Amino acid sequence: MSFKTHRRILAPLAAAGIVGLALTGCTGDVAAGDKADTDCADYEAYGTFDDNPEVTIGGTILDAEADRLVESWADFATCTGIDVAYQGTKEFEAQIAVLAEAGNAPDIGIVPQPGLLQRLAAGGWLIEAPEAVESNVDEFWGEDWKGYGSHDGTFYAAPLMASIKGYIWYSPAEFEEKGYEVPTTLDELTELSETIAAEGDHKPWCVGLGSGDATGWPGTDWIEDFVLRQSGPEVYDQWITHEIPFNDPQIVEAFDAAGEVLKNPDMVNGGLGDVSSVISTEFNGAGLPILDGTCSLHHQASFYEGFWPEGTEVSPDGDVFAFLMPSVEADGEQAVTGGGEFPVAFSEGEEIDAVRAYMSSDTWANNRVKLGGVISANKGLDPENASSDVLKQSIEILQDENAVFRFDGSDLMPAAVGADSFFKGIVAWISGDSTQETVDAIESSWPKS
Repeated sequence: MSFKTHRRILAPLAAAGIVGLALTGCTGDVAAGDKADTDCADYEAYGTFDDNPEVTIGGTILDAEADRLVESWADFATCTGIDVAYQGTKEFEAQIAVLAEAGNAPDIGIVPQPGLLQRLAAGGWLIEAPEAVESNVDEFWGEDWKGYGSHDGTFYAAPLMASIKGYIWYSPAEFEEKGYEVPTTLDELTELSETIAAEGDHKPWCVGLGSGDATGWPGTDWIEDFVLRQSGPEVYDQWITHEIPFNDPQIVEAFDAAGEVLKNPDMVNGGLGDVSSVISTEFNGAGLPILDGTCSLHHQASFYEGFWPEGTEVSPDGDVFAFLMPSVEADGEQAVTGGGEFPVAFSEGEEIDAVRAYMSSDTWANNRVKLGGVISANKGLDPENASSDVLKQSIEILQDENAVFRFDGSDLMPAAVGADSFFKGIVAWISGDSTQETVDAIESSWPKS
């Protein structure tokens, strides 16, 4: 699952109709500017709106990533006359269905889980995607991505940003100084971890599972990566669709493999505390101990590039770099997991359709990726616009028709599991529950129908 971060705090989007519940958080407004200073050629297709209508957008994207998101539609707003107001909060996923039911949802919600999109569509709260959005998706994405934005044969949302999961971030300088080599198998990754631990000056891994109401989700990424690498894509597909139960022995194997790091006091939590600190440590800052040498390895998606402090060089010879979690065999098929967001609409209007069309275009994808820190699965995206070799590689994987790519498993599972019991199960597991207790509890939560 992907979560990102913003600084400006304005009034909440949601009306006061729900006492104590609103999409309060971090926001940014983009109002129409001066066309004389802007090249509007790329935005003519979206029309012009002389009355400067406002379109509100909500999501989980916060901090610097939200600043860049707001910047990505600045010229669009200037050229079309549409005022775009964004508001982000870590509680978006927990609140949005309640807000939608009460009629207080933003015009557009950037949903980070297909499972949540399915729930919102089933509730009858979503507006079908306009023709321009569907046309863009048919041109710039594969059928799988279109399917993630659909429910019962109706298309609701185009993909927005994307990520490749399973990257392991490290310090190239430390690897060179200590003679560490990038592992090519899971066994070699274990050997590297044990070598760092044996040296005794710091724990090899730094981990953070904290994320507000969604605490635990980074741990689900670990499990998904191990299921895919140890058991293969077929088992992965059977697991997320419940063709095999959540407590299948192959899933137990993945939990136990991840637990050799996440529950091991010799392995975590470098620079942050003991094993229990992985729960309270916020995910967005969990990798930072790499920069001061108090941890060596951090497992997080490609989007984590956006969380390194300003001025951090991400390159093979820079301050930090990343390699993909390896497969069981050195020459084995490289399979990766990934995620993405989907802007769904709760309101109708020509200005809302225009914003949705722009956000589904190759123009938006290239504009946003040029700003740094993220990627998109849009086939019209030029990988050279990526801000690092890690992101360039991620784009190439997403655009490779032969790559073995699987969408984040928890995002595709029913919301009662993927956005609830799986998250909570990870926390209970780290806190002391056994693997079998954990997978049995999650299996029992799977909807019966």
